[in-house]
Amino acid sequence: MRLSMRKKKIYRRILISFFLLNLAAIIYLIIHHIEKNIPNEIKIVVDREESFNFNMPLIANIETEDIGVISINDTRVPSNQIDIDLNEPFTISSSQIGEYIIKLKLFGLFKYKSISLDVIDQVELIPCGIPIGISVETDGILVLGNNEITGADGLNYEPSYNKLKSGDYILSVNNKKVMQKEQLIEEIQKSEGNEIRLTLRRNGEIISTRITPVKTASGKYQIGTWIRDDTQGIGTLTFISTDGHFGALGHGITDIDTGRLMEIGNGTIYDAQILSIVKGKEGEPGEIIGMIRHNDRNRIGSITDNTPQGIFGDINRRYRLKDEFKPIKIGLKQEIKPGKAYIRCMVDGSINDYEINILKIDMSNTNHSKGLVIKITDERLLNITGGIVQGMSGSPIIQNNKIIGAVTHVFIQDSTKGYGIFIENMVNKLE
Repeated sequence: MRLSMRKKKIYRRILISFFLLNLAAIIYLIIHHIEKNIPNEIKIVVDREESFNFNMPLIANIETEDIGVISINDTRVPSNQIDIDLNEPFTISSSQIGEYIIKLKLFGLFKYKSISLDVIDQVELIPCGIPIGISVETDGILVLGNNEITGADGLNYEPSYNKLKSGDYILSVNNKKVMQKEQLIEEIQKSEGNEIRLTLRRNGEIISTRITPVKTASGKYQIGTWIRDDTQGIGTLTFISTDGHFGALGHGITDIDTGRLMEIGNGTIYDAQILSIVKGKEGEPGEIIGMIRHNDRNRIGSITDNTPQGIFGDINRRYRLKDEFKPIKIGLKQEIKPGKAYIRCMVDGSINDYEINILKIDMSNTNHSKGLVIKITDERLLNITGGIVQGMSGSPIIQNNKIIGAVTHVFIQDSTKGYGIFIENMVNKLE
């Protein structure tokens, strides 16, 4: 009898454990599904009704002191507490620019998270698609890594070991500012093997370290460090704003060796001439090979910011676009539909819009430069490039005569496919 009771208890515990595991799995799947479909930020244009259909078991609550400003389902809400059932389709509009916090409750009971509602003015941008040459100087001298050196005595030394790290920026030597590699090398030679004091920026923090240069067999002094102070490349100009700013690339400029976003001191974008195109194929992304026209006459603008969403700056006042470039409205992510769209680029000597297919829209957009998955379908572009190639980053994406995003990355195993960034993520950096 006791044995039978014990078996029942064990069996009951197993059932309860199985039930709890299944419940946990269901809750995890629900939360994962919500995270993939509910963005952390929603933008709407002032005085324009926007439609949403999340179909999620959530109640959204908006607290506002601006009573009567927000309308839900075409009805102005005369309250500072606005509740929206996200399990049903709804429309929302606002008669006033501003930022609001939306608090979400799972099943209307459990606090889940807060997202932002940003009501903005209507924005118009000029989609470009023009190839550009990018030239930047780092804000300080970038440390790529350390290496072992052989001294004049035949012994091996690592003078920078545990003192300089990959990603550091050298700002000064013995309190003397250095911005170029040549300046750093000159100061190291002046030391004649005596200890030098380096001021660094590491992860945004200013620190200092002391290093003793080693005399090599050639008679020169070294500290055993790989460094870089500039970089150049070819990309695509995404847009020019109506007030003279630009955005390009759709992703940041990262150092090829450290993989980190480069901290830029000075930067310029120039006109670029395409010399040839290496077509992309499976496992080998293609490339636009071009020449940067380094002169004042071909200077398009100055780079002020290098961000994960692209590079941004100010247009040269003397730079003029051809009359064919016209401003159009931006399309917010909730307006984007799977299916036909276009990318604008210049790969054959003239600006053209090429047909693509939008395969996936990631509303959560946890990766700011990979909100869209696209596929090139236009045979004209496929015949020229084989799909998306390096140098096309920044090519604007247009749907329903609105600029909705920009090309950012190519799929290595399928060059006809790639990622795109939502244009609203780039516009954020203009604010």
